[in-house]
Amino acid sequence: MSCPEEQSLLKGPLLSRRTALHGSAVLAATSIAACSARAVDAEQLKPLPVAPTHAVTLRTTVNGRAIELEIDTRTSLLDLLRERLALTGAKKGCDHGQCGACTVHLDGRRVASCLTLAAKGEGRQVVTIEGLSDGATLHPMQQAFIDHDALQCGYCTPGQIMAAVACVAEGNATTKERIREYMSGNICRCGAYVGIVAAIEDAASKMRGA
Repeated sequence: MSCPEEQSLLKGPLLSRRTALHGSAVLAATSIAACSARAVDAEQLKPLPVAPTHAVTLRTTVNGRAIELEIDTRTSLLDLLRERLALTGAKKGCDHGQCGACTVHLDGRRVASCLTLAAKGEGRQVVTIEGLSDGATLHPMQQAFIDHDALQCGYCTPGQIMAAVACVAEGNATTKERIREYMSGNICRCGAYVGIVAAIEDAASKMRGA
C-alpha cells in the first residue's frame, strides 16, 4: 500500500521522454551561447599582442648575409631561421636537442639550434645547410652523401651533413669508430648509418686536400 506522499506524486503530471530531451537541449544550447559570449568579451578586452613582450634587436650574419631584426628574447635560433628568415633546411625534430635534425654552425661550431637562443647569435656567424654550397657547386660533404646514398627519407640529412662537416673540422673523422662516436648525436630513423659513415670518410679526404 502506498504512503500519502507517493499517492500525491503519482497523481501529478508525468514528464514525458520527449519533454525531457527538449529541455536538456534548450539548456545545453543556452549554456554554449553564454560561454561563447563570455569568450568573445574576453578576447575583445584582452587582444593578442602584436609585438614581442620582451624584445631585443639582433644583429648577426646568416650564411654570409648581415641580418638585423627585432626578436622576442625567448626565440630559439631554429625558430628564427625557419619562421623569420624562411631557411627551412634545419628541421624541427624532437625540439629537445636529442635528434640533431636542427644542427647548424655558430662561429664554426655545431649547435642544436632548437636549444640555442637566437639572441646568442649577436655579432656571430651562423651557417645553415643553405649556406654550405658555393652557388651551384655542392660542398664535398653534400656530394658525398649523394654518392654514397647516405639518406632515405632525407628529413635528418641537413643536420647530418652539418654535423659531419663539423666532425671533419674537429679532427674526429679519422676512423669509422671515431666518426660513429662523434656523430652519435644525430639520429637517422631510417638507419642509413653505413652510408653516412662512408660519405664522411670520402668527404674528409677531399676536405683535407682542399
